[in-house]
Order: sequence, then C-alpha cells, then structure tokens
Amino acid sequence: MNKLTPCLWFDNNAEEAVEFYKGVFKNTKLISADKMPDGKTILVFFEIEGQQFMALNGGPIFKHSEAFSLYVDCKSQAEVDELWEKLTADGGAESMCGWLKDKFGISWQIVPERLIQLMKDKDPEKARRVMDAMLQMKKIDINKIEEAYEGG
Repeated sequence: MNKLTPCLWFDNNAEEAVEFYKGVFKNTKLISADKMPDGKTILVFFEIEGQQFMALNGGPIFKHSEAFSLYVDCKSQAEVDELWEKLTADGGAESMCGWLKDKFGISWQIVPERLIQLMKDKDPEKARRVMDAMLQMKKIDINKIEEAYEGG
C-alpha cells in the first residue's frame, strides 16, 4: 500500500465503481475487497495507472463534490475523447473546462498535456487566448486551443 491513498466514499456500490473504472482505464486492477463479518464488502483497494485508491462502502452520509477531483493527464485528443465518452456514460455529466462527473458522482479533470503547455507560454497574449478558449469548452478540443494560441 502507498503511504498516501485517496479514499473514495460510495453509498454501497464500491465494487461496481471499481468494475466501471476497470472498463474505463486500461491499467486498472483490483487489489483486494475486504468484507465485514456479515459478508458485505466494506473496503475495496484498487489501482488505476499505478495510483492506488481505497473505495469505502460508507452509506449515504457523505456526497462527492467538485472540491475533490481526479486529474488525468492526456497525451492526445483521442485519449481525451475516449475517457470523456466512457466517464460520462450511463449517467455521468459534463461540466466546463475539461471537468466532468462520472455516474458515481466522482469529479474528473480530463486535460490534454498540450493545453497546459500552451497556457504556460511566455507570451501572455497567447496564453490568455488559450485560457479564454478553454473557458468556453466542456470537453477540451486541442485543435481549437491551438487555433486560439495562433490567434485564430
């Protein structure tokens, strides 16, 4: 187990969530599912792309919010598109600026690395145009970001 492991709180569907994430991310694996004496699963340890998580079946006491999100560094538009489609499926919801919620209410930031590169440009006008373009988007479109960068 990692020194720091994010814990994701679920009502009673942590195992379902882990199975969902296994279908979204290629490098996802179940580590363990710990059961209570009554046989109900309480904790599920899993890993996505090398990052370990703990999923807790804690009941309906707490809800997820955008105050906590998972940031995904994407290498291409194809990766952005694939993750966006999978994570918003079956009840997920788009938000703005590359943010979305999956069907379990977990917030994700699906961000192409190209966006970050362009936003850090030394030319403040180019960086501002990129930021302005991004603020108008739900799912980030690399081509449109690059057009804004170039002044188009």
